[in-house]
Formats: sequence, C-alpha cells, structure tokens
Amino acid sequence: MKVVGSDGGHVGTVDRIEGDRIKLAKSDPAAKGKHHYIDMSEIDAVKDGEVCLSQKADDAKSRFN
Repeated sequence: MKVVGSDGGHVGTVDRIEGDRIKLAKSDPAAKGKHHYIDMSEIDAVKDGEVCLSQKADDAKSRFN
C-alpha cells in the first residue's frame, strides 16, 4: 500500500506494521535502500488504497536518515 503526504506526494510503500509504527519498504525508490518508519499518529486517513499522512510528503521524508 502506498503512503502519501497531505499534498498527494509519494512518501513510500508499507512493508508492515510494527507496534505503533508503519515500517516502509526499503525497496521503494523513495527509501534509498533503507527502512524508514512513520508513527501511526501521523496518519490522517486510509482511502482509495493509500495511507494518507497529515503532513506534506517532503516534511515526512525530511525525517528519514
């Protein structure tokens, strides 16, 4: 399932749920070969087969290491 920011920008692809976080797939081009995590509290909605975040895509990705 795709993860997108509030602006519709691509953030990543769900790998799995780990506790209260979504683990993003490292195979997604946005991940640059590393797993990244999104807190469940950052999710605004799940609709049309996508996880929609409450912040813009660039803001979410800015926290990736």
